[in-house]
Amino acid sequence: MSVKIYETLTVECETGNYHTFCPISCVSWLYQKIEDSFFLVVGTKTCGYFLQNALGVMIFAEPRYAMAELEEGDISAQLNDYEGLKRLCLRIRKDRDPSVIIWIGTCTTEIIKMDLEGMAPKLEWEIGIPILVARANGLDYAFTQGEDTVLAAMAHRCPEPELSVRERKETIQNLFSFHSRKKEELVEYANHPSLVLFGSLPSNVVSQLNLELKRQSIKVSGWLPAQRYTDLPSLGDGVYVCGVNPFLSRTATTLIRREKCELIGAPFPIGPDGTRAWIEKICPVFGVETQGLEEREKRIWESLKDYLDLVRGKSVFFMGDNLLEVSLARFLIRCGMIVYEIGIPYMDKRYQAAELSLLQDTCIKMCVPIPRIVEKPDNSNQIRRIRELQPDLAITGMAHANPLEARGINTKWSVEFTFAQIHGFANARDVLELVTRPLRRQKNLEDLDRTTLVRKNNKFEMSQ
Repeated sequence: MSVKIYETLTVECETGNYHTFCPISCVSWLYQKIEDSFFLVVGTKTCGYFLQNALGVMIFAEPRYAMAELEEGDISAQLNDYEGLKRLCLRIRKDRDPSVIIWIGTCTTEIIKMDLEGMAPKLEWEIGIPILVARANGLDYAFTQGEDTVLAAMAHRCPEPELSVRERKETIQNLFSFHSRKKEELVEYANHPSLVLFGSLPSNVVSQLNLELKRQSIKVSGWLPAQRYTDLPSLGDGVYVCGVNPFLSRTATTLIRREKCELIGAPFPIGPDGTRAWIEKICPVFGVETQGLEEREKRIWESLKDYLDLVRGKSVFFMGDNLLEVSLARFLIRCGMIVYEIGIPYMDKRYQAAELSLLQDTCIKMCVPIPRIVEKPDNSNQIRRIRELQPDLAITGMAHANPLEARGINTKWSVEFTFAQIHGFANARDVLELVTRPLRRQKNLEDLDRTTLVRKNNKFEMSQ
């Protein structure tokens, strides 16, 4: 099978089923990120089994999440859902005293039309703790969209900026008049509008990205989500927002339409090239000229030389699982790899427009064909294409990893990129560590087979 060559960026669409984790898995990283929260998943025993097995948290660890198991009486509307949830929330308040309780709806609550949004405000008033409702169910395209749903719900609870609309406009005017002065003058943080970044990242990665922007004299006013619910950033007219993950399109839409924020369309800070492009998109919005980014990116690429030698010329096939595929593919192409296909469960072309543009520019720069992008890929067709193309590596969901390994295809679980620290300049090495691990393992096995064969031949000759 010959590889289809694309001269321009083209997104095809198949009609495949989704093979991914359930989006309620977002609880596993969000409850750790929002330290004063408590997540209550409203679903059946199946949801409980999934959380217990997928999250792997022991009971004695006392994680800040729990299951509200729906029984037959709940599903048939014979029991009072409100009283049951009230009893659980009162117990949560007594045992944990969280700043917010987040109800996670599941497939079952969708199917039986449980009115979680109707019950939450009344119960919130009764128990005195904010209650958010996020329908992070299996009807989404990818499991990472669970975080998208939670952040979109949380955006409604962010406070409004203290300044009036008129004062905000005056502040913006003062900013641009400030930047028209002499270049020798230093930029003061207070002279540019608020910038809020959205996306859940570990605290150390948040600090790294804040520091990168600080080097460009850009101050980050806050993050959504914040480390504590009580520290949510102010959102409203005149506030600029920028995402750090490609699966947060629902949150971006909410911030634009409901909160009246200004979205900065930028590639995502994955890899040295993506991080530089992300910063270069943010700085001009505030009239700031970037300093030293090219040199910093060059130093990072030089530090990755040992990994680049391993991946250069190798081929990779993305089956599609977590919506990080386009960003990862763009970075790997920049590293010298050949990407045969980018499968992705869902593509919001507006939200990922800057990332798609950077992908196309990267392919032109590296003198390689633009890879095939397939939305909602049919896995049977993909398996057929993989068998014919024989890529060096397939980045896939867990369901297809073992069958592909049995057919001689090196695989890497895409879910590992979701939980790894892959954002910013400093973490580019971690991405390549994940990518090269199966390649290095295959090389070691081949060397071992070769050594074993030599030893057998030597024994045979000695016996003769």
